[in-house]
Amino acid sequence: MSLQHIDVDVRRANLDDVPALVRMRALMLSDMGMQTGDADAPWRAASALWFSERLRLPDEFAAFLVADPELGVVASAVGACDVHAPSPANPSGLHGHISNVSTDPRRRRRGYARACLGALITWFREETPVTVVNLNATGDGAGLYESFGFAAPRHPALQLRTGA
Repeated sequence: MSLQHIDVDVRRANLDDVPALVRMRALMLSDMGMQTGDADAPWRAASALWFSERLRLPDEFAAFLVADPELGVVASAVGACDVHAPSPANPSGLHGHISNVSTDPRRRRRGYARACLGALITWFREETPVTVVNLNATGDGAGLYESFGFAAPRHPALQLRTGA
C-alpha cells in the first residue's frame, strides 16, 4: 500500500523493513536521551523479533515509512490495536496506540513524520474499529500531534515502574 500525503511518498512497512524499523526506533530512543548501545545490543534483536511478529498481524498493527533514495528509510510511525475491556463508548474494547514516530536528523522539517502519522491515522480510521488513539509525546513532537487533534485525556495517565 502506498499513500501520498503532503507530496511525500509514504508506504506501509513489510518484513523487509524490520532492520529499518529497529534503526528508526534506536534513533527515537537516542533522541529521547536513552543509551541504545551498538548494533549488537540485545534489545535490538528483541525489537526485530517484535516487529517481525507484529507485521504478520496487518489487522492489528501497521507501520508507515518514508524512504529516501540516498539514505533509505528516513521516517516512520507505528500503530497497534490494544485490547481493553469494552465500554459503552467503545464496544469493541480496542484502543489504538501510536509509537516510534521518528525522522532521521538529516531529513527533518520536510513533513515526513507528518506524512507517516497521517497515513497511520487513516489506517486506524479506515481499517480498524478503533475509536480512541493514544500516544506519548515528547516536547518536540507535541505540536505535530496537537495539529492532528490529539489532546490531553480527561483522565490523566499515571505510571508505576515495577523494575529497573
